[in-house]
Amino acid sequence: MHRLTIALLAALDAAIAAAVGLAVLLAPLTLLWVLAFGLSAEWGSLWPISASLWQFGHAVPVQVVIPDDVLLAVGIPEEGARFALSLPPLAIGLFTVLFAARSGKRAAVANDGIAGVAGGALVFTAISVAVALTGRSGELRTTLWLAIVLPAAAYLAGLLIGAVRYAWVEGDGGVVDRVHDIVDGWGDWSPVPAEALRGSAVVVVALMGAGAVAVVVSVFARAGDVIALFQAARVDALGAFMLTLVHLAYLPTMIVWAVSWLAGPGFAVGTGTAVSPAGTELGVVPGLPALGLLPENAAPWMLVSILVPVGAGALAGWMIRSRLVWEGLGEPLWPRAAIAGGIGLLSAGLAALAAVLTSGSIGPGRLAEVGPHAGGLALAIGLEVLIGAAILLLTPRHRDELAEERTDRWLAEMRASETPVD
Repeated sequence: MHRLTIALLAALDAAIAAAVGLAVLLAPLTLLWVLAFGLSAEWGSLWPISASLWQFGHAVPVQVVIPDDVLLAVGIPEEGARFALSLPPLAIGLFTVLFAARSGKRAAVANDGIAGVAGGALVFTAISVAVALTGRSGELRTTLWLAIVLPAAAYLAGLLIGAVRYAWVEGDGGVVDRVHDIVDGWGDWSPVPAEALRGSAVVVVALMGAGAVAVVVSVFARAGDVIALFQAARVDALGAFMLTLVHLAYLPTMIVWAVSWLAGPGFAVGTGTAVSPAGTELGVVPGLPALGLLPENAAPWMLVSILVPVGAGALAGWMIRSRLVWEGLGEPLWPRAAIAGGIGLLSAGLAALAAVLTSGSIGPGRLAEVGPHAGGLALAIGLEVLIGAAILLLTPRHRDELAEERTDRWLAEMRASETPVD
């Protein structure tokens, strides 16, 4: 496929990704706007709100400024007139990254990942600039350069992940292949980078799955509290629908919080609060239905939950070990130790990034500190995953196990070499 065609297709993907993200926000807001104010209402405020929320979904902090007339009408204290929102609904940004990864892979399949990445990144950046310049609002204020850089960076990261991953596995005849050849020349150490990345990916998938299960269990265990908070909100059917959409947008955030709880450090829901297996210390929290999932107390036996990250590391170690034995690689001890260490370090780094994206401010005063602590979560995940991975990767192999795997490999090679007879 021609390079210009690839770039244009990637640019179209970027335009679709931005349009879908904005439409997902604009459609329910339009419905709410029509039902609340009617068709004769002023529509000028709808686009700035949608633009600010789209930027907020890409981790752009938003400064909320409540007008004086609203303060007087609602009776909000003056100190609550200005506050920051920096806890983003990650579902919006996650959609952008996944859509970009798909686009980057398509460009790499067409044998010109560079053109695809460049075309998609440029168009998405241009859209981010247009949204940032046209969506300025006096009540929802964002920093201009962050409103441009962070959405574009999210899309660029997805493009690079999709393109580089495919090029590393299948080859691109360019830079990635040259790097791959250099790594292949490291001998026994050649599997270390790729297997460490593969192992950390296994850990992330396993931990996210465990966190999702924990959230589902909490929903069933504390459904009564969640329903009571929905009823206390005194909203109609449309309000309940909008509130549910907001909760779905924050579902990835809740999953990361559950992972932080399972790993041990837990998270905060306000200054001076803590929710962890070691204990729960909460003051007055907002009446959001999602916060009804918070456990009221904890017991020492709940610390057994730290075995979940250890098990995720062990799963990654088992998969990497089986792969190395099948390919006849990784016999020396130190390369396998480096892979285990790489899995632990990468998992810790990803945990720190997840903690940064799922912590921040949700209101004034004590609500300025919400979410897990990046350093504590990274340290806990890194050590626990390292222990699990090291157990599987560094344990000596039994000779019967080695003999069985050699037999399996020989049988597979014999089946592959058989020729069909008419």
